Amino acid sequence: MNTYLIVKWLHILSSVLMVGTGFGSAFYMFFANRSGSVAAQAVVSRLVVRADWWFTTPAVIIQPLSGLWLVQQAGWSWTSPWLMLTLGLYALAGICWVPVVLLQLDMARMAQEAATAGHTALPVAYWQKAAMWERLGYPAFLAMLGVYFLMVYKPTLWG
Repeated sequence: MNTYLIVKWLHILSSVLMVGTGFGSAFYMFFANRSGSVAAQAVVSRLVVRADWWFTTPAVIIQPLSGLWLVQQAGWSWTSPWLMLTLGLYALAGICWVPVVLLQLDMARMAQEAATAGHTALPVAYWQKAAMWERLGYPAFLAMLGVYFLMVYKPTLWG
């Protein structure tokens, strides 16, 4: 088998898992937060945390390792504008993602505590964290859309 194609397949698969899990998790958390059901929020937030650990985290690790190996093997210039912008957008997504993970952990804990106690509403701190979680999600998702575009088209941007 061709090692390059195996690594490329792994790179594509991990990108699909990373972005797909992120988008799916955001979709369910976004709507669970608007459901008015503390029990639903507790379940969904717990599963979102689990999905991040099981799918997103390994993909976040595989992506740069496989991507940098592919760049080296393909002989692309490390100073290609499309590649530098891709790396910058990936870093931006990561800078947004790390606090999102921490926020999700807190949100899941608060929602579970409220559900266990039989509360019909979540504390103000939950909603503050949910607002920050959402604000960080938009630039991360848009950055990853940019990464996909750049990886497919590899456009000449400047220079």
